[in-house]
Amino acid sequence: MVRYLTESDVQKVLTMPIALEAMEQAHKALAEQRAIDVPRARIHLPTGTQHVLQAAAPELGYVGFKYYYTRPTGKSFFVHLMNTETAKLEAIIEAVWMSMLRTGAASGVATRHLANPDASVLGQIGAGYQGTSQIEAVCQVRKIKSVRVYARNRDRLAAFCNRMSEKAGVEVRPADSAEAAVRGAHVVNVITKSAEPVLKGEWLEPGQHVNAAGSNALSRRELDEAAVRKCDVVTVDGRGTARNECGDLLPAVEKGLLRWEHLTEIGEVIAGKARGRTSPRQITLYESHGMGLQDIYVGAKVLALARSRGIGADLPVGG
Repeated sequence: MVRYLTESDVQKVLTMPIALEAMEQAHKALAEQRAIDVPRARIHLPTGTQHVLQAAAPELGYVGFKYYYTRPTGKSFFVHLMNTETAKLEAIIEAVWMSMLRTGAASGVATRHLANPDASVLGQIGAGYQGTSQIEAVCQVRKIKSVRVYARNRDRLAAFCNRMSEKAGVEVRPADSAEAAVRGAHVVNVITKSAEPVLKGEWLEPGQHVNAAGSNALSRRELDEAAVRKCDVVTVDGRGTARNECGDLLPAVEKGLLRWEHLTEIGEVIAGKARGRTSPRQITLYESHGMGLQDIYVGAKVLALARSRGIGADLPVGG
């Protein structure tokens, strides 16, 4: 029997602390070569795009993948978990909300390991669906006292800030500009779909940590070249993924300032295999694109919790 979990089922069991724990475990396992991740592959059609992320977590007993199909009028996300010992499919999990939460959790883990311990002001560029978990995750790992958010749509921004003030339990207020959101912040989240940089290097200040989580294509850029140059520490979720998808770092690589194979992965920082922040005045950057391994680790926790609480439906497929 295959356990099928709907979006509603997932929301009943998955919380940000659980997602943070899964992200920490997933990236450390990858750094210690206890897990395998395969960068995203895509099929582009006139009607939309299919995306597939594969990974294996032997210590959890699962191999699997997430696939999703996106088009202007809709999207569908699913995670499949297969037992490595029996070769049987154990779960199909609807994964729109789960993907959003784990993306935020990845930024939270990076903030935990790279931001200054006394960080208390969060600035964010972007007030869309993905922006919700970015704020929630950072507030979980640092004692954030105030949040400033900038987005072009002022009406949507005001509603977003009101909603997040209640959800995060801190003051979340609209910023007049992207620059105003960034200057004076201790942690900066950038979560947009922009093809042109929205964060300029001239705004960055010593001691800041930046989570760049909105871009997952070489054609997109959220940070300008000056911002990348200004960062003392640059980390990514995975080198293979960054090579395929990190438009922010592409100009620096093309000019020989960075090399894909020499980038530090956040899991290596977690595992003590690479340096993170070594000075309170350093500016640190985490480039997040999304990995199948993140979905496997979060999915495994969701499945275990759902089974223990009798949540979900068993499908008579797979033998």
